[in-house]
Amino acid sequence: MSKYPYKTEPYEHQRNALSESAEKTEWAYFMEMGTGKTKVTIDNIAYLYLQRKINTVLIIAPKSVYTNWQSEIETHMPDVLKYKIFKWNIDKPKDYFKLTESKDLKIFLINVEALSTKRGYQACVDYLLKNKLNFVALDESTTIKNRSAKRTKNILALSKVSHIKRILTGSPITKSPLDLFTQCAFLSPELLGFQSYLAFRNRYAEMTDIPVGSGRFISIPKYYKKLDELEEKMKTFATRIRKDQCLDLKPKVRSKRYIELEGDGKKIYERLKNHALAIFEDSTISFSNKLTEIIKLHQVCNGFTKNDEGEIMQLHKSKLNALEEIIQETDGKIIIWANYLYNIHEIKDFLIEKYGKDSTVSIYGDVDVVDRQAAVKRIQEDEHTRFLVANPTTGGFGLTLTACNTVIYFSNNYNLEVRMQSEDRAHRLGQKGTVVYIDIVARGTLDEAIMKSLINKGQIAAKTLGEEDLKSWLL
Repeated sequence: MSKYPYKTEPYEHQRNALSESAEKTEWAYFMEMGTGKTKVTIDNIAYLYLQRKINTVLIIAPKSVYTNWQSEIETHMPDVLKYKIFKWNIDKPKDYFKLTESKDLKIFLINVEALSTKRGYQACVDYLLKNKLNFVALDESTTIKNRSAKRTKNILALSKVSHIKRILTGSPITKSPLDLFTQCAFLSPELLGFQSYLAFRNRYAEMTDIPVGSGRFISIPKYYKKLDELEEKMKTFATRIRKDQCLDLKPKVRSKRYIELEGDGKKIYERLKNHALAIFEDSTISFSNKLTEIIKLHQVCNGFTKNDEGEIMQLHKSKLNALEEIIQETDGKIIIWANYLYNIHEIKDFLIEKYGKDSTVSIYGDVDVVDRQAAVKRIQEDEHTRFLVANPTTGGFGLTLTACNTVIYFSNNYNLEVRMQSEDRAHRLGQKGTVVYIDIVARGTLDEAIMKSLINKGQIAAKTLGEEDLKSWLL
C-alpha cells in the first residue's frame, strides 16, 4: 500500500481501514458517518484497478445519496487513473451499455430504490455479467435489512454475479442485532455461519409471540443473547470506526430544552392519550390504527392537530417559543430537524419573518434534487444563510453540513438510524468546532417516551458492536 498514489491524503484511521481491507473479496466498512468510509471505498476501488483485479464498478446507494458519489469520486480518485461514470436513468435504462465499450474504469451509479424494479435489477445483472472483474459496493446497507422487501431479494440475487463486494454503513444495527443478517448475507452467507435467517435468529434472539388481533400472533425478540460471539465474528470481516477514534473530531455536546403543554394542547393531549390507551387494550384493532393514535399524540406535542376533515388546527407555540429562545442564545449556523411538514413551514416562515428571506433554506420531500443541492451550498458557503430547516428522513442522509455547529431537534421519531444519520451531517470530518445537539422535549408526553426508545436501541447496538460508550447517547 506504500506506493498507492493517494489523491487526497488519508487520515490514519482511513489508511488503516484500507490496509486491512484492500485485498479482501468481501468486507464491511462499519464506519460512523463522517469518518470517511466513502473515501476509503474509492481508494479501495482505485487500488484494485491499478492492480488489474477489477475493471468495473457498481455503486448502489439510497436516492438521496447516490448522486453524491460522483463528486466524491472526482475528489478522491487518483489522477493517474482514467474512468467513466454513468448514473442510472429509468427513462434510458440501456444507456449503461455505453460503459461496456470503454477501456477505462467503468463506474455505474444506481439508487437502491431502482433495485425494486425489474428494469433496474436487470440492468445491474447484465452489466455485471458483461464485466466479471467487478466491484460492487452497497452504501447504507441497512436499506436491505428487511428480508421480505423486493429490493433486498434482488440485491441478494445480484450478489451471486458480484466478484468483489463491500457494504458501507455507520450504524449496521438500527433496531436489533438481527438487522445484520441480510447485510452480511450480501457479502457471503458463510461470514456469520448461517445459511438461513431462522437459524441465525434462534442463535442470537429469544423470541416471544404477541397477539395482533383476530386470533393472529407475531413473533418478536424477547431478548438478545450471545452478542459477544456475534461481535467476534464481525471482527473477521469488518472495519469498525467510531468518531471518538478520530482525534480530528471533538466530542458531541448534548442538552435538552423542556417545554410544557399548555391550554388546549394539554387538554387535547390528555383526551387523545386516554383514547389511545383504550384502543391499545382492544386486541381487535389493527396495529396500523394504533400507530395512527401515536402519531396524533406526537402531533399535539409539536403544536398542532387535525380535525375529522383533515384540516390542521394550531394548538400551541410552546416549541416554537423554545426554539426562538435557543436561537437567541446561540451563535453561528444552525440545523433544525422537524418531522412534520406543518412544523417545517411554520419554522421557516418564522425565521424568514424575523431574520430575512436569505436567512433560511429548507429540505423536505417535495424539494427536488437540484434545489436540495442549492440549499446545501447556501448553508455551507453563504454568510447570509444561517438556518437549514429540514426533515431528517429526507435531508439526514448523504449531506455534508459542517458549516453548522448547532443542531436542534424540534421533534424526533423512533428510528435510530434517522437520528444517527441526521446527527452526523454536521459532526464529520471537516468540522472544525464542537457540535451541540439540543432536543426540544414536551415534558411528561410521548416526546420523552421516544427519547427513551432511542436510548434503548442505542444500548442494543452498543452491546452488539462492542461499544459500551454508546449506551449513554442522548442521556
